[in-house]
Amino acid sequence: MATEIRVPTLGESVSEATIGRWFKKPGDPVKADEPLVELETDKVTLEVNAPASGTLGDILAKDGETVGPGAVLGSITEGGAAAAPAPKTDGAPAEALKAEAPKAAAPKAAAPAAAMKDNGPAVARVAAESGVDPSRVAGSGKDGRVTKGDMLAAIATGGAQAPAPAAPVQARAPSSAEDAPREERVKMTKLRQTIARRLKDAQNTAAMLTTFNDVDMSAVMALRSQYKDVFEKKHGVKLGFMGFFSKAVIQALKDVPAVNAEIDGQDLVFKNYYHIGIAVGTEKGLVVPVVRDADQLSIAGIEKKIADFGKRARDGKLTIDEMQGGTFTITNGGIYGSLMSTPILNAPQSGILGMHRIEERPVVKNGQIVARPMMYLALSYDHRIVDGKDAVTFLVRVKEALEDPARLVLDL
Repeated sequence: MATEIRVPTLGESVSEATIGRWFKKPGDPVKADEPLVELETDKVTLEVNAPASGTLGDILAKDGETVGPGAVLGSITEGGAAAAPAPKTDGAPAEALKAEAPKAAAPKAAAPAAAMKDNGPAVARVAAESGVDPSRVAGSGKDGRVTKGDMLAAIATGGAQAPAPAAPVQARAPSSAEDAPREERVKMTKLRQTIARRLKDAQNTAAMLTTFNDVDMSAVMALRSQYKDVFEKKHGVKLGFMGFFSKAVIQALKDVPAVNAEIDGQDLVFKNYYHIGIAVGTEKGLVVPVVRDADQLSIAGIEKKIADFGKRARDGKLTIDEMQGGTFTITNGGIYGSLMSTPILNAPQSGILGMHRIEERPVVKNGQIVARPMMYLALSYDHRIVDGKDAVTFLVRVKEALEDPARLVLDL
């Protein structure tokens, strides 16, 4: 008797995955719950474990193939025999089993008009307000459903025509005969494709603007120097800057709620909770795990969460749920040496704070020129929601809290 290996549920907004690599070959013995294959989605990399012990039979989905939730990847035969799970004919078993895979494995297409009622009330409301027909919009949701984001993107691009599911990048000019042999062409991963698409969508949709300020990091650095050893001994995690920045950002968001809001059709949604996304760089690209209800955590609690996210992000162990629902994002280019940048919004959020490297610069204090460890801060924001006054006020609140960390304790 054979046990099928199927693609698990990938998440509410993920409808397909790409086979990264198989850890076993046909005929290899496997144990229940042993990792068998790695899947790459547009959000995370995840492993599919063996549903039973036995011997790995035919592999039906090869490296690089695209599959949908529930699709058959292969099978496991009970016992030590390496018999194939289906009658063997030349290449037929793979095709036969693939035919049983759900239609999600096929290329996505716009949902038919008859199924539009399944898109949900948010899509229906946007359709009614904008006049854009959801049946003419390519759906990126589960089973090809149209999401609110799809509708907003269609409105931003004119709304009348359905955008192509995978618009090709503009073709580059061919390389010369001399240069071509020295080039290497590598297919973009699902994660990298999604990063590219989301960043461009954010630029196309939001009225994005960046404002800057600088902050004297002397007080925070003095606190870290004084308490880093006892902090690590008590909490088992290093005292970094991100805990201070997260707390400063939360206080600023409470004072300037527009930065913690988003646009939904013709409505503004103000969020009275603080799920802070922390951008983490990995070998496969940038991911943004979310510290949920960060306002209810101490600095130690935030640092523990961030340390755990960083480790699991590098190991490819983050779940999709851990990267959804953020209300504001912090990104730290300073760890790579960046002096100043203009971060791109993490849509549909209306604000993102960019941290940068700390360097000693001459500043005037009490009429004297002194050297201070300074950091440039950059707030990119959606000008459709956030006015310039609010953006500047937000950055000033962050600056004040970091230059006088007692404010973080006293909630001032």
